[in-house]
Amino acid sequence: MTADGRYLCTGVSWDDAGPYLALRSPDGRKLVRRLDAGTALAYRVLHGEDGALTFCLGSVKVQDRHTRIHEPCPGHSPADRGYQCGHCFSRDDWRLVHNSHRSGIASPGLKLYLEQAHWLYVATFADGTTKVGTAADGHKRLRLTEQGAVAARYVARAADGRVVRVLEDLVTAEAGLVQAVRSETKTAALARPLEAEVLDGINAGHASGVRHLLDASAIEGFTITEEIWDRPEQAGTVLDAVGAAPYPLDPGSGEHGMVIEAMLGAAALVRVEDSDLPFIINLARLKGRRLQTGSYRTRLPALQTALF
Repeated sequence: MTADGRYLCTGVSWDDAGPYLALRSPDGRKLVRRLDAGTALAYRVLHGEDGALTFCLGSVKVQDRHTRIHEPCPGHSPADRGYQCGHCFSRDDWRLVHNSHRSGIASPGLKLYLEQAHWLYVATFADGTTKVGTAADGHKRLRLTEQGAVAARYVARAADGRVVRVLEDLVTAEAGLVQAVRSETKTAALARPLEAEVLDGINAGHASGVRHLLDASAIEGFTITEEIWDRPEQAGTVLDAVGAAPYPLDPGSGEHGMVIEAMLGAAALVRVEDSDLPFIINLARLKGRRLQTGSYRTRLPALQTALF
């Protein structure tokens, strides 16, 4: 990966300015490609010499509650453990965060991170699927934005990251709410979302049940909260798109060209050549991929083209 325009994609993220594609140059520099409305995104996915499509994103060293140091994969290896190779997985501090309350194992920096206040939330997606999750105090709002929630409520504020994960496990065990929803599921639901009022009602019902469950528990170190999360304004553009169809190709392979209209989490409402209708595309599929930007375009399948 030495040519200009070639990057390793580390995923879709959000900050206060909006959504962006997080990229790494071949020499490890962090780059940002904004995904604002009107942005043209054109790329092709590059294979490794052995045909690999997903590559290691390196490891993270947690210094404290604010600082994480990214270390690129020294071998630029294919990923074999999610988005990491075995070597980087073994060196990664962040992989310990979700089990530290059970194992007690955490690096000094991760312990500092976990000492801050955390929030427990209930999030509902476009088809009514609902999950429980956690967010550090400083990432409270953007966490749900990146998740692609349509409706969400904060149900508890915990003293630290250990307590909040004990609460999360309790909600999963007793209320049956999952802790993860696949990006493919979230994106597919956006082609036929339920009405906003219905989704808010589903979310409110689950949140109320979780609060009652927490109130009856003997766990200490948290307070119950009743706070509604406000989703970004552009989410409404995605949800209200008339006739939006699922993108008919895998964005994680081949060549693609599109114009972004709006984003909801890692899902994008886009326009492509040869189609009068918009598509919903799952840009989370780009995570761990090597991309080359350039004058590329989406070539719709013949059957799909005939529909227009």
